[in-house]
Amino acid sequence: MHAGLPSASRDASLSGSLRGSSPPLPNLEFSDSITTIPMKASRFFVSTLKEAPADAEVASHRLMMRAGMIKKLGTGIYTYMPMGLRVIRKVEAIVREEMNRAGAVELAMPVVQPAEFWQETGRFEKMGPELLRIKDRHDRDFVIQPTSEEVVTDIARQEIRSYKQLPKNFYQIQTKFRDERRPRFGLMRGREFIMKDAYSFDRDLDAAKASYQVMAQAYRNIFDRFGLRYRAVAADSGAIGGDLSEEFQVIAATGEDAIVYCPESNYAANMEKAEALAPAGPRPAAARALEKTPTPGKSTCADVAEFLGVPLSTTVKSLVLATDVLDAAGGLMGVKIWMLLLRGDHDMNEIKVSKLPGLDGGFRFATPAEIEAHFGSRPGYLGPIKPLLPVIIVADRDVAAMADWIAGANEAGYHVVGINWGRDLPEPTLVADIRNVVAGDASPDGKGVLAIERGIEVGHVFVLGTKYSKDMNATYLDEGGKPQFLEMGCYGIGITRLPAAAIEQNHDERGIIWPDALAPFTVVVCPIGMDRSPEVKAAAEALYEELLAKGVDVLLDDRGERPGAMFADWELIGVPHRVVISDRGLKEGQLEYQHRRDTAATKVPSAGIADFIAGKLAA
Repeated sequence: MHAGLPSASRDASLSGSLRGSSPPLPNLEFSDSITTIPMKASRFFVSTLKEAPADAEVASHRLMMRAGMIKKLGTGIYTYMPMGLRVIRKVEAIVREEMNRAGAVELAMPVVQPAEFWQETGRFEKMGPELLRIKDRHDRDFVIQPTSEEVVTDIARQEIRSYKQLPKNFYQIQTKFRDERRPRFGLMRGREFIMKDAYSFDRDLDAAKASYQVMAQAYRNIFDRFGLRYRAVAADSGAIGGDLSEEFQVIAATGEDAIVYCPESNYAANMEKAEALAPAGPRPAAARALEKTPTPGKSTCADVAEFLGVPLSTTVKSLVLATDVLDAAGGLMGVKIWMLLLRGDHDMNEIKVSKLPGLDGGFRFATPAEIEAHFGSRPGYLGPIKPLLPVIIVADRDVAAMADWIAGANEAGYHVVGINWGRDLPEPTLVADIRNVVAGDASPDGKGVLAIERGIEVGHVFVLGTKYSKDMNATYLDEGGKPQFLEMGCYGIGITRLPAAAIEQNHDERGIIWPDALAPFTVVVCPIGMDRSPEVKAAAEALYEELLAKGVDVLLDDRGERPGAMFADWELIGVPHRVVISDRGLKEGQLEYQHRRDTAATKVPSAGIADFIAGKLAA
């Protein structure tokens, strides 16, 4: 786990603003082009709204729309307006700098890709409706890329011939498209988005793991520089496949993902990956007789526990799955029925279940007819004692360690109390970790108990192995001249999702609160009555030019807006540092500085304001 609290030395705007006091980072040409172009509000495009559109459900969506950063074109498709594009370009610049620093080489792969590459790996058929398939005028199949494993593997099989050319890591920052079933939350889950995807190629698994570690550290450097609170968590690599895997999660109460961590150690994982340890100690001895008990109308574990006046943790829920048995030609020969047993207060983890022997080839929930045939009862009263037909029993680790537990009697309106393994039913066919962990569970590293918080996935790194190189015959010649499959890694960052995640973590009732590294402008100079006061105009222009000369990413608001409207705009947009210049202040020899998080302004001598701002950027 990495807490992700940034240091000032990694602030992106600082690297360009204090060239006289610290050496610049290499490869800053891209980000410098953002920060050194003179910019006044009258020349820029500032377009704020008082109200968010009705379909904006989360804070980032509402605030990006109100701040004029994005504009909806269609469902899940947005125009990046000038204010929002500056944020995206800053994200890209930091990512590009750290990827280059880590030895990755940039390229750009086509958005529209011939289908035959996807057919080689089988993903053209397997990926489902999220893959947007199109035809050209010659009726040839193409896809709009959601990711580029196939295309980059094709590059590797053509260009990499010898072990002497390895390792290699290619990356791109490119538009992607995934035809989401329910696009929502603005840039958090859109259909078109920008992603940085990188792909490493190595000679063997050990070398691939070394490349993975380089990328994992580069990602930590990137997210440190963003100035966001995040965790790097162990993860399942999902449908793409792979071995070593970490997600980078921005901590936010509105996050879709549950992050599991141990406050007393470095353990962190997502909910799919987090292990639930078996209970310590032997299974208790049976203490009560088996008894069939009426539970009229009580079909859930919670209802049964309340009705019987017992803890929910003494009940066991029964989940019935099915796997189809196919012949060599793919015809259906029969069905295997599986009963999964979990404690009443626990939930099934589908990813863990999908890795069990016999279920790793795919499963489905049993139909009502299949359940009736095997148990003689409808769901709600199912249990593992004496099914009518053979059933494979899989017990979660906690259930396998229980005594005197309660489950359905396979008869409507009845449950069985006092069930014990060995005495009342055979030991389970399989005992496995098949549940989601809960707060307070023992940490798998033995160093405390687990806690859970919410997060937004913005990055993922994992080792692919030879999954794609074998499908596409991507090989190199080793020292003995023998062909070997390339070992691959895959590394992604959601470029356009990241600003939305940053807003979910950093906002208040007035608007966005950007970290310095991501703000569309780091400093805004707000002159009051600039159009009426030559002194205010001269002071504002002088400070603006002085900050520009220092490399500060500054904007001068020369629109002539009233103070209330002007301040409201920049609080909504979230510029972190604001300087207010007024006639009264100038007469007193003072200007007002306020950070976006401050509740009140601070008076600063006008003669030293530029150095004061530089100090704030360095703090």
